[in-house]
Formats: sequence, C-alpha cells, structure tokens
Amino acid sequence: MAFCTNCGTQLLENARFCLNCGLPVGATPSVVPGATPNPVPGAIPSAVPAAYYPPAPVVEPLRYDIEGHNLQIAKVHLLPGQEIYAEAGKMIYKSANVDWQTRMTGQSLGQKLIGAIKRKLMGESLFFTYFQATGGQGEVGFAGHYPGKIQVFDLAAGQTIMVQRDGFLFAQGSVTLDIAMVRRLGAGLLGGEGFILQRLTGPGAVFIHAGGDHVDFTLQPGEILQVQTGHLVAFEPTVNYDIQMVGSIRTAVFGGEGLFLTTLTGPGRVILQSMTLERLRHELAPSEHPTAGDEKNPLSALARGNFGSFFSSDD
Repeated sequence: MAFCTNCGTQLLENARFCLNCGLPVGATPSVVPGATPNPVPGAIPSAVPAAYYPPAPVVEPLRYDIEGHNLQIAKVHLLPGQEIYAEAGKMIYKSANVDWQTRMTGQSLGQKLIGAIKRKLMGESLFFTYFQATGGQGEVGFAGHYPGKIQVFDLAAGQTIMVQRDGFLFAQGSVTLDIAMVRRLGAGLLGGEGFILQRLTGPGAVFIHAGGDHVDFTLQPGEILQVQTGHLVAFEPTVNYDIQMVGSIRTAVFGGEGLFLTTLTGPGRVILQSMTLERLRHELAPSEHPTAGDEKNPLSALARGNFGSFFSSDD
C-alpha cells in the first residue's frame, strides 16, 4: 500500500500521479521555508525549527532610595559593573569607588555629533556623565536644580515614556534617550511644552524631575483630561496630545485661566506638576520675569511679540 508523499492520500495500484494533489509518484514535494509539510500516515514527523527571536536583554534591577519632600534626592546603590548615565551637573555626591566618565553617545563621529545636536534641542548638555561601580557596591546621589519631586519609571523592553523638555535626570545604561517632535502646530505653539519632547525607551529605570508636587492619572480609552498649559510632565505615547480652545475671549482676558488648555485623550498614563519653573521664577522675581503668565494667555504673548516661549518648555 502506497501513499502520496505530499498530501498522504492512498495511491491506486500502478498510479502515476496522486489523484488528490497531482504530484507524480516518486517526486519530492516542494516545501515552503518555515511551512510544515502534510504528514504521511505511519511516518515519523520531523521537527521544523521555529523562527528565532533574540531574547530581551536582562537588566539588573536598580536599587535606589528617594529622600525628601519637595527638595528630593535620589540615592542610587550601584552593583559592581552596573552603569547609569545622567544629565551633566545633576550629581550631588558619589562614593570613591564609583568611576565616572563624560562622553557622547554613538559609535561614529557623525552619530556623536547628531546625538549632541539632539540633546541641545532637548535642553540637555552636549555630554552625558556615566557612572559605574568598581571594586564593590557604590553609591551616587542626584537631585534637580529647583524645588520639585523625582518620578521613577521602570520601563520594560520597548516600553516608551514621553517627557517634557529638560525633565530628564538620569537612567540606567540600557535606556535610550531620543528626541520627539510635536507633530501638531497648535500643540507646539500653545501647548506649553514646545515642539520638542524627550522620548525614553526601556528596558531599565528612568528618573525625571519636575516642579512642585506630582499628580498621576491613568486615562481610559476616550477619556479626556484638560490641563493648564505648562503643567504636563510626562505621558505614555498612547495618549493623544493636543490643545483646545475651551474658553471665551472674555474668560481669557479677564478670568486669567487662558483661552487654550492642553487636551490629553486616553488610554494611557499622564503625570502633571503643580508648579512650573517659569511660574516659580515669576513669583520670586516678578519684575525680572513679566512674561511668566504667557502660558495662560498666549494672545497677550503674541501681542507683545513674545514667540520664544512657544518653542520651549517652562524649564
């Protein structure tokens, strides 16, 4: 009793081809790479190798403590060989066995120059400082430059968080920091965050700093949150970021709450700050920062010719 080597159909006696699939008797069936051929009755099936996907990099969890209230400091306990990188000037202290190096990111000279330009657009320095413990466990402390709190994101491989310009504090070496452009003209001009955002992609822990206290929201699909411009700290890329005219001209002129609000539509996580740096500057020195309220009243800013605040964040 004979069977077709392609489809397994029983062949008639003295048959020259299979009546089911048409394969000539004795011919070898062609197999598409990655496909599993039809089994032949009584034959031992051969294992077809599955497609190979490289495993996600294993990232050692970062040990840290955050101390303080509105003048917080992050104390990082580095294991031997563990590396973090930070914005220049944000380190407060380090143990003697922590080695630090200032360098540009990228392999070639062109990549390093492009990376430096991107960092300047994001409000960061040209160089990052890298910290690595040698000869045992080490400790490094980081803090922001003005009163505020430190927010931590433990990102999985490929997970991304969008952060306001100048918000980055430090992160594990496995985290990628890149530039993100606001695609909508209105959101870039009137959203209070400027056209430039920071995109941080895991795996690894990310630490950001923003003013005042922080409020954390988890928006459901279609849920809308309206925010005073300049108070947005970070949001997940699934959140739709735009601006919307929500008040009347009378409210904008006399109410002090502005004509436009930043509109965030879920799903995704959103983090807000209670105090912007520009507002803090205005309260401390009103005469030196008369335009601190432009994020609330962009029409008055346009009337004065103050376009610079539209292309950068409050920081």
